[in-house]
Amino acid sequence: MALSIFDIFKIGIGPSSSHTVGPMRAAGFLLDKLRKHGLFERTGHLTVELFGSLASTGRGHNTDKAIVWGLLGEKPDTIDPGQEDVLYQTVAKNGSLSLGGTRQIRFSPAEDILFREDEQLPFHPNGMRFTIDDGAGNELYRKVFYSIGGGFIVGHKTARDDQLKKSSPSLPYGFNSGREMLEMAHASGLAISGMVFENEKTWRSPEQIEAGLDRINDTMQRCVERGFTIRGVLPGRLKVRRRAPDLYERLSRQNEGAFGDPLAVLDWVSLYALAVNEENAAGGRVVTAPTNGAAGIIPAVMRYTEKFLPSCIGPRHRPFLLTAGAIGILYKERASISGAEVGCQGEVGVACSMAAAGLTEVLGGTPEQVENAAEIGMEHNLGLTCDPVDGLVQIPCIERNAMAAVKALNAARIALSGSGHHVVSLDEVMATMKQTGLDMSSRYKETSKGGLAINITEC
Repeated sequence: MALSIFDIFKIGIGPSSSHTVGPMRAAGFLLDKLRKHGLFERTGHLTVELFGSLASTGRGHNTDKAIVWGLLGEKPDTIDPGQEDVLYQTVAKNGSLSLGGTRQIRFSPAEDILFREDEQLPFHPNGMRFTIDDGAGNELYRKVFYSIGGGFIVGHKTARDDQLKKSSPSLPYGFNSGREMLEMAHASGLAISGMVFENEKTWRSPEQIEAGLDRINDTMQRCVERGFTIRGVLPGRLKVRRRAPDLYERLSRQNEGAFGDPLAVLDWVSLYALAVNEENAAGGRVVTAPTNGAAGIIPAVMRYTEKFLPSCIGPRHRPFLLTAGAIGILYKERASISGAEVGCQGEVGVACSMAAAGLTEVLGGTPEQVENAAEIGMEHNLGLTCDPVDGLVQIPCIERNAMAAVKALNAARIALSGSGHHVVSLDEVMATMKQTGLDMSSRYKETSKGGLAINITEC
């Protein structure tokens, strides 16, 4: 399947791309299927079963609420975050919902969304099954979806077939590996961002591509700035207090160059990442990059280029996003970006790798140095577990984004200090990441059954 960078960077809502955005999109796809098969007007009731990781941590990730929003016809990129709870509570109180916003059916989230924590569907840990009936108990339709990370959704047949065959993209520069990416860059004389821009022209005009990149960047930076100002406690039993506003206030009282500390810039980079991921944890508007759980890393590093690298010329976010998106596509196709499948190395690790590559290109790195930076960014995140405390995208997720943003800066600087030649290739580290994820116990893959999720002091 040929992927666009706009498949990797999707505007949505927090706290999770796989557990919130994905199920919401699945519910929307279900509406399309019902209309296509002439069943929409016959639907009187439905049930939803959540399996594996969706069941284990779905409550903390608002999976049940996201399904309700999707069934109401809401979309992740347009729903008003301020109205989310109102929409859900209205359905919960009435025991009915307006399917697609037009047809009233019987539906109670407490009774009709079932969490099958001890069961798993065959092709991915994030499985869900919708069963539709006519309101009198006569089954009309059944559909299985898998939320495979980054807001991507596949049906049962696609998931089954993907176990057997990967189709090749038909793009001007359809590289399927880091090696092919470098070979095509040499043959074409283009930077990685240039090749990706040509690929994107398969689907969109140059003006549409640039407008799309600008919208992604604008959404990311607005999220950073919202995170600077909104105070309070994040949802959930942990009662985690937002730290970004206080840190922003403290840093803003000082000139960036007046700290007497050459590493003070890292406080700002950490702040940018914290601001985004606190917004994500609160259910705010974010961009999957490549997932919600890792949404703060790329905005933080891009904002660093804008605020602290005045020598860079032109709109830096465009080549940054094009290059980072290319690396994200490789991980999506060759490994995984799903924390439920390979642990947090598939989320924060991939985002760190993407950000390191984007920064290296913006700083004038060669394709070899870009590939090296991406490899470094992942190599030192291998084995990273996904162990969210209480099933919430808060601890350790928020701080983990700040740590990875700083690590991406370091990866880019190491790559730029060399010629681009290195021992471990990006392809090899991607293969290692995938194998490590397969070897990892399910306790450490977004189930909240291991690691910090069971060992921290009760709050």
